[in-house]
Amino acid sequence: MTAKVLDGRAASAAIRAELTERVAALKEQGITPGIATVLVGADPASQLYVGMKHKQSLAIGMNSIQKELPADATQEDVEALIDELNADPDCHGYIVQLPLPKHIDTDVILERIDPAKDADGLHPTNLGRLVLNVNEPITTPLPCTPRGVIELLVRNGYDLNGKHVVVVGRGVTIGRSIGLLLTRREYNATVTLTHTGTVDMPRHLREADVIVAAAGVKHLVRPEDVKPGAAVLDVGVTREQDAETGKARVYGDVHPDAAGVAGYVSPNPGGVGPMTVALLMTNVVEAAERAAASAS
Repeated sequence: MTAKVLDGRAASAAIRAELTERVAALKEQGITPGIATVLVGADPASQLYVGMKHKQSLAIGMNSIQKELPADATQEDVEALIDELNADPDCHGYIVQLPLPKHIDTDVILERIDPAKDADGLHPTNLGRLVLNVNEPITTPLPCTPRGVIELLVRNGYDLNGKHVVVVGRGVTIGRSIGLLLTRREYNATVTLTHTGTVDMPRHLREADVIVAAAGVKHLVRPEDVKPGAAVLDVGVTREQDAETGKARVYGDVHPDAAGVAGYVSPNPGGVGPMTVALLMTNVVEAAERAAASAS
C-alpha cells in the first residue's frame, strides 16, 4: 500500500486563492482586513516565521502591520503595544510571536489580547466558547493548527464522521484543542488523547482510523503502530544537527516507512505547517467579515 499524500502546500494555496476573493469583496465595502504581528527581540527563527506570514498576507491583499520591540522591552512596554492593537480599527487580528523573552509573563500578555482579534484562536475565552458550543455555527476565532489538520483531511475527501482519531501530544496548540473541534457534530469523530503518561501507546495507535502526531518526538509513530489504511498526520517537529554537515535537520513524529502502511499521510515539512498559516489568515479575514456585517 502506498499512502495518498496530503499536500498542505497545495491545499493552503487553494485557501489563499479563496481568501483573495473574500478580501477583494471586503475592499469593495471599504474594509481592508488587517493582520498584525508582535515580535519582541530578534530571534532569527521568529523573524523568518513572521516575515513569511506578512509576505503571504500582502499577496492576498491584506494590510500587514508589523510591530517590533527590543529584547529588553519591559512587561509594561509589551502590554501597552497589546492595548494599542486592541484599539486599532485597522487591525482585525494579530499574533504575539512566541517565545517571548524570559522576563515577560507570557500568559498575562496572551490573555490581554482582545478575543475578537485572536488570530491564533487560542485565547482562553475563545477556547472556552468552543468547549460550550457543540452544535451551533462558530463565530469566534478557531485554533489554527487543529483547524489546518481538519481542513487538510476534508479537502482531500476524507470523511471524519464516526472515525476514531488518536492524538499524540497534549500541548495547547494542537493536542488539547483539536478534540474540541473534532467532536463537534459537524465532524462527529471520537477522540483519544495520548501522551507521555499513556500506558502502551502503540495499542491505541493501532486502533486509530486517524493519527495526529504532535508530540515533537522524532519518529515516535512507527510503521507497525499504524492500522493499514489509516490517515496519519505528522505535525510534530524535532531539529537535530547533522554530524557530517553540521546543519540542522528537521524530523517529524512519524517514521517515513509508515507511508507504506497508511492510506493517507501528511509530509513534514509540507503538510500541516502551510495550513496553519493559511488558517491564521482565515481567522483574520473572518474577523473582518464579522466587523463588516455588524457595521451594516
